[in-house]
Amino acid sequence: MKLTLATSLVVGLFALPALAEGDAAAGEKAFGKCKSCHSITDGGGNVVVKGGKTGPNLWGLPGRTAGTQSDFKRFKKSVVEAGEAGLVWNEAEFLAWVQDPTGFLKATLDDSKARSGMSFRLRNEEDAKDIWAFIASVSN
Repeated sequence: MKLTLATSLVVGLFALPALAEGDAAAGEKAFGKCKSCHSITDGGGNVVVKGGKTGPNLWGLPGRTAGTQSDFKRFKKSVVEAGEAGLVWNEAEFLAWVQDPTGFLKATLDDSKARSGMSFRLRNEEDAKDIWAFIASVSN
């Protein structure tokens, strides 16, 4: 009985992250808020979402070091510094970033003068989770 209970608890704990993931289909729709500045184009030049070039291409974002998207040359100094300090994009970092990019960098770098270059804030956490799920789903 104790083994069954322990096994159930362990399986339940591993299932929690899956429950926290967003809905990629909803994220594809919500990405409309992002595409005025960002596109998603794979490494072979295939366009997943046609968007603006004000911000970096978001294809391959999960696991990428901040400030290192090779085709984008306009990263703010603070974003590059965050990457050099070890910031790698994952869901938790992305959610914090999109809700307050400059505040996120100020806290991450412990620098009140840090700036992101991204003025948009995505206040709805569900939309942010869904958008992350969408970006992750197309970045394989």
